[in-house]
Amino acid sequence: MAEQGPENEAVAALLRWYDGARRILPWRALPGEVPDPYRVWLSEIMLQQTTVAVVGDYFRRFVARWPTVAALADAALEEVLKEWAGLGYYARARNLHACAQKVATEYNRQFPENYEELKRLPGIGPYTAGAIAAIAFHKKAVAVDGNVERVLIRYYNIGAPLPDAKPEVRRRAEALVPGDRPGDFAQALMDLGAMVCTPRSPRCDLCPWEATCAARATGVAAELPRRRAKPARPTCHGFVYWAERDDGTVLLRQRPARGLLGGMTEFPTGPWGEKAVDEPPLPARWRDLPGTVEHTFTHFHLILRVKRAKIAAAPASAGRLVAVADLAGEALPSLMRKVMRHVLKG
Repeated sequence: MAEQGPENEAVAALLRWYDGARRILPWRALPGEVPDPYRVWLSEIMLQQTTVAVVGDYFRRFVARWPTVAALADAALEEVLKEWAGLGYYARARNLHACAQKVATEYNRQFPENYEELKRLPGIGPYTAGAIAAIAFHKKAVAVDGNVERVLIRYYNIGAPLPDAKPEVRRRAEALVPGDRPGDFAQALMDLGAMVCTPRSPRCDLCPWEATCAARATGVAAELPRRRAKPARPTCHGFVYWAERDDGTVLLRQRPARGLLGGMTEFPTGPWGEKAVDEPPLPARWRDLPGTVEHTFTHFHLILRVKRAKIAAAPASAGRLVAVADLAGEALPSLMRKVMRHVLKG
């Protein structure tokens, strides 16, 4: 038998660790089970820029309501957005629905197994395509997310800052993927980053790679990965309008399908910019509410002043009226739920 090289030994050590320490997750097949591509795909889309702890309940609700990709494809986008409300990055929900429809109509309700074909589906980039190919279809594909970047940057002591280090990390990952257990390897790296090789205070004494980790050997593991300085996040200002009738209904409208919070439901807002511009959705006696509502998006921080008015009616062009008691079931993003709480607490 040929002697194993150090990287093969590292992979073997990682898989042994994973066999005993793997996380039990609602979308993950148990040992001996065949992974469901639909559940793998759905979880990977939900987990983009969101934590496992947050995703769990959303995932369970989605699969209970839409247990297959065909069922999700048949759903109304508005209903999908309602279930997604609160998860953020709402383009993911629109792409999720579009992807389900494409799989249902163009792939006979079966996800393609090929990495390149997967990458052509809406909302599926290189990482997600690699994760689905490896986990769901046992393909020798690489899946490099933030956890995996951190693990490999430390293991190989890659000093270049992110995102400059990404190409080398990917090359290193591709060289490690085993042909026999690619899906387990992908999930093992994810679990190692989530449970042991954490961003702060990595638990190196529990790591299967402790003896061969280059950053551990030089004492710099906790300092990696390095990152380029981010530019300061600008602050935008605006108004949001709470228009209510005497019957307890409130004016809502739908945001444009494309752009920030695309397709989601909102209380009418004015423009967002360097200065707040007061542009109510209809004439009324608007009064300022004390305080502001603040929310941080990826590229900017937003401060909204809230105005409230009683209205007798609203033209159809202004939106639709919804009972306050029913607002919880609307596709309101986190920002608008903050607005709702701000108004109702008064």
